[in-house]
Amino acid sequence: GDPRRYRRVCVCMALRRSADYVIVGAGSAGCVLANRLSRTGASVLLLESGGAGGETSFDRPSLLSRLPTALALPMHFEGYNWGYLAEPEPVLRGRRVTCPRGKGLGGSSAINGMVYVRGHDRDYDTWNAGFGDGGGGWGAADVLPYFRRMETVCENALMGDDSDILPGRRGTDGPLQVKHGTNMLGTPLYDAFVRAGDEAGYGATYDYNGCRQEGTSKMPMTVFHSGSYKGERASCRAAYLEPAMEAHPSLSVQPNAHVRRILWEDGGDAPTAKGVEFSVGGGSQKAVATANKEVVLCAGSIASPMLLQLSGVGPPKLLSELGVGVVAPLEGVGQNLQDHMEVYQSYEVLKPVSLASHLSLAGKGSLGAHWLVTKEGLGATNHFEVGGFVRSRPGVEAPDIQLHFLPIGMSYDGVTLAPSSTGHSMQAHVGYNKSPSRGYVRPASPLPSDGSPVKPIARFNYMSTDEDWRGFRAAIRITREIMAQPAFDGLCGDEIQPGYAAQTDAEIDEFLIEHLESAYHPCGTCKMGPASDPTAVVGADGAVHGVRKLRVVDASLFPVIPNGNLNSPTIMTAEKMADHILGQGMLPPDTAQAAKTWVDPEWRSRQRERAPKVKTWDGVF
Repeated sequence: GDPRRYRRVCVCMALRRSADYVIVGAGSAGCVLANRLSRTGASVLLLESGGAGGETSFDRPSLLSRLPTALALPMHFEGYNWGYLAEPEPVLRGRRVTCPRGKGLGGSSAINGMVYVRGHDRDYDTWNAGFGDGGGGWGAADVLPYFRRMETVCENALMGDDSDILPGRRGTDGPLQVKHGTNMLGTPLYDAFVRAGDEAGYGATYDYNGCRQEGTSKMPMTVFHSGSYKGERASCRAAYLEPAMEAHPSLSVQPNAHVRRILWEDGGDAPTAKGVEFSVGGGSQKAVATANKEVVLCAGSIASPMLLQLSGVGPPKLLSELGVGVVAPLEGVGQNLQDHMEVYQSYEVLKPVSLASHLSLAGKGSLGAHWLVTKEGLGATNHFEVGGFVRSRPGVEAPDIQLHFLPIGMSYDGVTLAPSSTGHSMQAHVGYNKSPSRGYVRPASPLPSDGSPVKPIARFNYMSTDEDWRGFRAAIRITREIMAQPAFDGLCGDEIQPGYAAQTDAEIDEFLIEHLESAYHPCGTCKMGPASDPTAVVGADGAVHGVRKLRVVDASLFPVIPNGNLNSPTIMTAEKMADHILGQGMLPPDTAQAAKTWVDPEWRSRQRERAPKVKTWDGVF
């Protein structure tokens, strides 16, 4: 990149004490809003509790975050990850599930797996239905133009058949670059997985972000495919924030600024947010930032509801326990916590075609050196180049099971390889995506006087319904059936995990208890809905009910978790909310494209389009 760009970034970091808009949190949504609001000439102050995340104070993000193949490494470092732990889960025998959240500029987009999933159109129709007759402007037709505005897809993503991707369905000039993997590994495993899904009766599509999500397909990733950042992670810092920091003098960014609470003034008919109090550098020194127009919380699904609660917006009983006066009694703040869980289902690979050959110290060194010089090769991929979405049972209109395919069996942190007699393995990350379980988030204590952050209590209530267990049993059995198809003949050996010995419901449940992990998709804790909904926290425009000049814009406002990874829906939400904030009119709904969303015409009576070539599952949910 141009070094002049980073000199401008340094200047942009100068501390500003007031602005038209004060944005709390420089994660995915905060970076989008900083870009879209500042480009109008409005003054914007972006406060980030974490650091700048660079190799020097205000430099580019370190190689640790920019290198796509090293996707899991940033989670190991305190400078990138808040490292939350969920409360012990009784049904998981007291296990505490990790809940990584991005820390620093770019937030979780700087440490995630880079998998790009818009979600299913029915997800957004469900959001819209929550507003009753007439909707709230959040249906599939309403959000599609914003998905299109935010993305620039690679040429390969525009090559799908019309049955997959219709002209105009994808974006070609947005800030966020999205690419398909090019199988630089040269393995037959990716193609085998997509063909196996088709042979199992689920169909194969070119790109699940087109009109049809259901089936197996390529799995796009947020990696730059052109320009000076080609081959690097396309975090929201790189895609949205850095260009705005370079181009818009009205934008100021303050890292190491931990916002403690929202400040209020009498607004006549309702309390009005006038700014925020924050501590500098994690110490006891406190400062105030005032907002001429609005305060916008973009701190994420854990921190945003806690900040509201510590500022007097939330359930009165909880506020009393925290010693906080009631500003707005909203019972839904911190409730409706949702997440996706997943397990790793791994298999031996019978031929030397997995990623294992490149995981020696010398192999990793060669891979990294090649990437540094060319920004191509195995360093420029997250290795999740194919995946799939299927339905668990008849009567389900849209997919509710997701599969990420990886040409190596290993733990997410890259430390532990699946034991294989051949030395080669592969795995599917398998999850039931429509859990009815709901949890909550609250502060563990009142605000400390020393300025340090309050720790969260996050109770997810994972696997708390019978449907959760049935959904995951079906997911494991469906994956086994996909791996048993002819496409994997000569490639797929024994199942390593959970192992074919786990056949009964009880045996599979035992595996789930020990091995279920979060897919790192918490959301829903500041639910979007009408003021008449006692569980809703914000309206369709992100404005917090019962107060003025305060909005929430991040994944916490999702009423129901979308079917897929959450970074893309979060960015879309921020893009759309930017237009709400600016009051400049919304992009027209694309009803023609939304009407072409594919749904199995016989979804009420069948679980998939066709019978599998090889049947190993009885279909019982």
